[in-house]
Amino acid sequence: MMNRKIILVAAILGAIAIVLGAFGAHGLKKLIEPESIAVFETGVKYQMYHALFLLFLGNTALVSDKVKNTILWLVITGVAFFSGSIYFLACNNLFSFDFKKIGIITPIGGLLLIGAWITLFLHLIKQKR
Repeated sequence: MMNRKIILVAAILGAIAIVLGAFGAHGLKKLIEPESIAVFETGVKYQMYHALFLLFLGNTALVSDKVKNTILWLVITGVAFFSGSIYFLACNNLFSFDFKKIGIITPIGGLLLIGAWITLFLHLIKQKR
């Protein structure tokens, strides 16, 4: 059940990343500066990297369900904070709200994503061969 949940989240994150990548490549070109498009694409890349990470996680027997759940929530929150804030920051001039005011969540999201990878690493190191 846990693996199915993780793979479903991975599929959703991956599909959204593809949609946002296409939107960034085609829909935003006339609306924001090229530097901002590059920033937007960074958010898309990290979202897709973590969708692939979750696909791996959902298909491995090397990690307990408890640890998988921890990693899943670190990734979901990390992608929302990191990639989500990057999307809004890159498109800041399109909104009346100044998203620079909440820019602090970008590095917090990055730390959560790093935490997911470290959680996997530590769990695997602790396992007996």
